[in-house]
Amino acid sequence: MRGTRYLIVDVFSEEKFRGNQLAVFLEAGALGETEMQSLAREMNFPESTFILDSKPNETGWPVRIFTPQVEVPFAGHPTLGTSWVIAHELLTTPPETVTLDLKVGPIPVRFEKDERGELMWMTQNQPEFMDGPSPDRIAAALGLDAAEIDKRFPIQRVSTGLPFLLVPIASLAAVQRARVRGEAYDALCEEDHKAIFFFTSETVDPSNRIHARMFADAFGVPEDPATGSANGCLAAWLVRHRYFGKREIDLTVEQGVEMGRTARLHLRASEKEGTFSIRVGGRVVPVAEGSLR
Repeated sequence: MRGTRYLIVDVFSEEKFRGNQLAVFLEAGALGETEMQSLAREMNFPESTFILDSKPNETGWPVRIFTPQVEVPFAGHPTLGTSWVIAHELLTTPPETVTLDLKVGPIPVRFEKDERGELMWMTQNQPEFMDGPSPDRIAAALGLDAAEIDKRFPIQRVSTGLPFLLVPIASLAAVQRARVRGEAYDALCEEDHKAIFFFTSETVDPSNRIHARMFADAFGVPEDPATGSANGCLAAWLVRHRYFGKREIDLTVEQGVEMGRTARLHLRASEKEGTFSIRVGGRVVPVAEGSLR
């Protein structure tokens, strides 16, 4: 491990110490799975990533993603953050697209420029929709009253490579008051509902359209300040159920507010004849770099 370089970046943020933290280890192919897991646990960020080579293979840059407790096949802010590191640390000229070769397959990330600088867009896989538990069980796991679940829309387990339980909530106050309740949450985990992503259309910043939070204590992430993979699932869910009255969206989501790490995620999605276009965008800010001793 000695000498392996790493960078720490904040993803889905326009300034340091907001959004979601990520440690990216460069040219980490010599590390074993146990060593990667130990380093992810040591960093104790929601995820750490490991770029396995200094150049891409035929399907993209080979990358593995670990939470403090387990390896995951896909995650959003690690995809954007790792692509930013590849573009700025491993390539000599700015790319239009960086493709990561992940456990779920190749995921492309496109680089764009706007008036605020560099904005990166990740294209996510086609979503899978599955039935979720009852509102009563979800409310118990979040410490809420069942009446605070927005029953106009379904609770569903949605995956574009990593599954999340999507829960519409009726008010901002209820979302902000939610807390994990052990036994009720553990019962959901036994049915593989380990990551709960809940949201409302009431926001703190009126320029955003959704206020969201994500609990995944079973993965060693009690709360995540910005969850790109879950927001991709949300984007598909919003257009499928016409949450805003149409099958196309272009909006921003605020997350991490309750943690003091406010994040801003851009969502663009549409659905036509059962086929979805899902893009999740955000910015990356470098924070620190170093090497293993």
